[in-house]
Amino acid sequence: MDAGPVRILFVCLGNICRSPTAEAVFRALAAREAPELNVAIDSAGTADYHLGSAPDARAQEAGRRRGYDMSARRARMIEPGDFERFELILAMDRSNWAALRRAAPRSARARVRLFLEYAPEAGVLEVPDPYYGGPNGFEEVLDLVEAASRGLLRHLREQARAG
Repeated sequence: MDAGPVRILFVCLGNICRSPTAEAVFRALAAREAPELNVAIDSAGTADYHLGSAPDARAQEAGRRRGYDMSARRARMIEPGDFERFELILAMDRSNWAALRRAAPRSARARVRLFLEYAPEAGVLEVPDPYYGGPNGFEEVLDLVEAASRGLLRHLREQARAG
């Protein structure tokens, strides 16, 4: 009997750069490289700065150049119910990780992780915020997110095999 999808939530500050990028990249890589995995993916922000906004145009353009589409995404803020709905809540940096841990009920705190824990080869634990930087920042975000997405896919495959 199918236990249902593994629900994963990617979280950054405003939900217009890093987390929608992570959502789009992971969705595409999971479909292409691990179609056997049953996953449900979403993204959110810890702040309400951009509620209802499309992802940053620079993030969309950088993603589009690599074949990722995030144009339909609209920014939302983390909700209390997210801590129960999602098995993994993956923060892009320590600041958002700390905000999520403070907001999470005690029973859900272990679900809050740093996304780059799944890319130890990257040598960093935080996806830098490209919002105020130059265009290369969005490329760096994509590089890190692709590495962490592949690491997360490996992790999920290993979990599925372990049953």
